[in-house]
Amino acid sequence: MHVSRCWKLILPVVFLAACSAGKDAEPAPAPPQKTVFDPLTQQIDRAQKVQGTVDEHQADTRKQVESAENGEASR
Repeated sequence: MHVSRCWKLILPVVFLAACSAGKDAEPAPAPPQKTVFDPLTQQIDRAQKVQGTVDEHQADTRKQVESAENGEASR
C-alpha cells in the first residue's frame, strides 16, 4: 500500500520534469515596429493618464464637499 502512494506522488513529478527538460526558453518577442500612428497613440496614452489624474482629484474634491455639507470637520 505504501509503495502505490509513493508512485502516485513520484510519477507526476517525473512526467513534468521530462516534459519541461527538453525545451529551451522561448526567445523574447521582437519589439513592435514603429508606425505612423505611434505619435498619435502616445498622445492618447498621455491623455488617458491625465484623465485618470483629473478623475482622482474630482473624487477627492467631491468627498471634501460632501463632508463639508454633512458638517464634518475638514482634514
